[in-house]
Amino acid sequence: MEPNLDAATLKAWALLIDGGPFSSLCWGERMAFDNPESLTLLGALAAWTDRVQLVTTVLIPQLHDPVMLAKALATGDVLSAGRLTVGLGVGGRHEDYRAAGANPATQTMREMAGRAGVMKRVWSGEKVTDSMLPVGPPPLQAGGPKLLVGTMGPKTTRHAAGWADGVAGTTLDLDLDKQNELFDVARDAWRQAGKTAPHLATSFWFAIGDGDQPRTQVHRHLRRYLNWLPAEMVDAMAPSIGWSGTDEELREVLQGFSDIGTDEVHLIPTSSDIDQVRCVVDVAQEFE
Repeated sequence: MEPNLDAATLKAWALLIDGGPFSSLCWGERMAFDNPESLTLLGALAAWTDRVQLVTTVLIPQLHDPVMLAKALATGDVLSAGRLTVGLGVGGRHEDYRAAGANPATQTMREMAGRAGVMKRVWSGEKVTDSMLPVGPPPLQAGGPKLLVGTMGPKTTRHAAGWADGVAGTTLDLDLDKQNELFDVARDAWRQAGKTAPHLATSFWFAIGDGDQPRTQVHRHLRRYLNWLPAEMVDAMAPSIGWSGTDEELREVLQGFSDIGTDEVHLIPTSSDIDQVRCVVDVAQEFE
């Protein structure tokens, strides 16, 4: 979500992440913004990487025809040799719905669950359209890629237990007690649904370095990314959103998330400077 990204920058990040100790390479979706289009980027990342899991955090299925989206994601799963995980969310901006020609009234969990169901039917080989053959290609992963729900609240988490394989949330303030409460909701909801334990992931904005510069970097990024909010509101929120600090401080933060049973932490970059990734490598190696 940083400005002025080009193919060389994106490829350099992908190669470094793929060659490092990281478990996943993640990217999100916005329409009324100048970030790369998510499904096109999936194809490039599948070609540029060989090892790392590719995770959409998150796609908004209401912005797409579900059959076309299922076909695109199945193609991405094939091209990545079965390394795709699909995070889905309802999104937080009506402008993205309008930019995609989608109805903002569909911005509901029920609608998202219905579209996830259509995609699963496509991936299972069911004929969901009046066609001679089912919509393919079949995904490499049997039944299709693992689905995660993008959520920050218990209601969404409970609602997704029927169709998702886990959660891919975001924590604004890195409050471990609140995060563990949400994870407990997920564990309980998945258990009541008769499913195996959910994959538990969360994410936060980060900037690594010494002094005041990292917090300034986070603030600058939030000013741009949260552009639908008044600038003075972002300025008031910025000091307490995300994380900034040294590699040792990051190590302590990640240990805290590990202690509450987090399966993955997705670090959201606030700069396109690839040295930010290099600075995290040594820390991440301790959590392989």
